[in-house]
Amino acid sequence: MTDIPKMDTDTLTMTTQTEPGSAIARAAMIDSQLRTSGVNEEFALARMMAVPREEFLPADKQALAYIDRSVAVSGGALASPLFYGKALIEAVPTRDDSVLVVEGGTGYLAALLAPMIGALDTLSAEEAVAETVPQAKYSLIMIDGAIEALPSALATSLMENGRIVSGLLLRQVTRLATGRKVAGQVTLQPVEDLGIPVLHPFDAPKKWTFS
Repeated sequence: MTDIPKMDTDTLTMTTQTEPGSAIARAAMIDSQLRTSGVNEEFALARMMAVPREEFLPADKQALAYIDRSVAVSGGALASPLFYGKALIEAVPTRDDSVLVVEGGTGYLAALLAPMIGALDTLSAEEAVAETVPQAKYSLIMIDGAIEALPSALATSLMENGRIVSGLLLRQVTRLATGRKVAGQVTLQPVEDLGIPVLHPFDAPKKWTFS
């Protein structure tokens, strides 16, 4: 497990030193996409102001970093700003949390979380479904995309009363979902419909039907 260095709370309000246009775009993203959609918690807004989205995209996609929908990249996607803002406020990460992030292909979610939590591990979607999950217990699991089914290895790695925040694909509609491990069981409950990139390694097995 990777230990995350502690940071002063003032750090959460600092922006990364990038081109001025990036900072302006991030401020506009917060005002026009996040606050207007109910994301007003300062800890979430501070992290999304601090982390430039374009740094997690290839050069030919960086101009799309602050649009209000996901951006496809090789091996995954950078989800919309609203997904990350909503996911953060559902998770409420703290310094006491040991967190597992299942990546969507960019590393952006892990970068948002790192200064706020105690320890962080990451997995690709392929590793998660192959059940190569670290032998650890996590207080929080965050999945950077929408899944159809939660692998048993991920559920097992969540400690009792631990939280999970993920996208959920249900009847071809993607939703933000949350869950908590109670009596050894984890169930994802939809929070709201939201456009979220689908992580196809988590697709449920198809069932045969006969006409």
